[in-house]
Amino acid sequence: MYTPPDSVLRAYADLLVGCALGGGSGVKAGEVIGMAIPEEAKPLLLFLQESVLRHGCHPHIRYLPSGLDKPFLDQANDKQLRFFPAEFKRAEANLLDHQISIIAEHDPEELKDVAPERIFTAMDSRRQFREWLFEKEQAGKFTWTLALYGTPAMAAQAGMSLEEYWQEIIHACYLDAKDPAAEWRRIQKEQERLKNALDGLQIKRVHVESERIDLWVGLGPNRQWLGGGMRNVPSYELFISPDFRMTEGTIFFNQPLFRYGNILRDIELTFKNGKVTKATAKEGQHVLEAMISRQNADRIGEFSLTDSRFSRISKFMANTLYDENVGGTYGNTHIALGRAYKDSYPGDQSKPTPKEWESWGYNESPEHTDIISTEDRTVTAECGDGAMRVIFKNGSFTL
Repeated sequence: MYTPPDSVLRAYADLLVGCALGGGSGVKAGEVIGMAIPEEAKPLLLFLQESVLRHGCHPHIRYLPSGLDKPFLDQANDKQLRFFPAEFKRAEANLLDHQISIIAEHDPEELKDVAPERIFTAMDSRRQFREWLFEKEQAGKFTWTLALYGTPAMAAQAGMSLEEYWQEIIHACYLDAKDPAAEWRRIQKEQERLKNALDGLQIKRVHVESERIDLWVGLGPNRQWLGGGMRNVPSYELFISPDFRMTEGTIFFNQPLFRYGNILRDIELTFKNGKVTKATAKEGQHVLEAMISRQNADRIGEFSLTDSRFSRISKFMANTLYDENVGGTYGNTHIALGRAYKDSYPGDQSKPTPKEWESWGYNESPEHTDIISTEDRTVTAECGDGAMRVIFKNGSFTL
């Protein structure tokens, strides 16, 4: 079975530890680095630990054996599904300065036959831990990054050999470059220019038009565009948390979605007054309906654009981390149903009250699912001065 060369895995580990964490600036000696690593990614774990130690930090490893999730979800009673070791997890949240999470699935369809409601219950039981980390992140005391480790099952799902799949990862992350971190800093510089240009337009709302899309997304005040922070590796997108109440129209997603062990195809959503009024999928309808039924998951929390000139991803990878950053001919547009990113707020994120977040239309939900379209489309912005300006066309930003 193919395994990437040690030189590639070492470069990958150094990119994640020495660049991606810290919002793109890396880590400091003495910090505690959490690592959530599936069994399949053990070869990368060895190099991650080496890099953490070389940077003078302390590794805190959570090793995740394969094949436990489905038996647990099948066998656990309701009390067991909801169990949350609060004191232990509170201490862990207090301990961590950074977190590296690796996606490495031994079977992407492992949970296909598990009732979505049971998956949601187990996920929601851990929501408090995520909230503690969000609060710490908003206070500037925690950073994280998410990356992919290719497995045979993931490669097969994408219709590639394992070596072909890894070549896509290597190319997308600039692990084939002499200095991957320098390449990412170059991209971040251009992303910063575009973010400033978009913020400068004081966009009230955007109109996305294509053959099968006619969607208005209102951005609202107290927002800034995001991207380039290396929370996801790779990440070419620019995105914003819109005012969910101002979403109107219909959007069709021509890219498949892998979620909760299932594949969903040809999703179409219609919005009115900020909420989904119609949701259909050619495949995976029951999963779509269950997902949207979750608290506030019928509202959007993210609007995103990826410029085809930046992205090194040109193939379907059967994983949202990559598919939401796909470039190809027309780049991509994606929206996320569910939770908004509060770091889209341009001020101190620890200051607003829950009522203020709500008054600004920042959606709060346990769900956050990105759904992707790569259709040729035009995105027009209604700017603060009342002018209508095309900001994205033929797969690229026009700014």
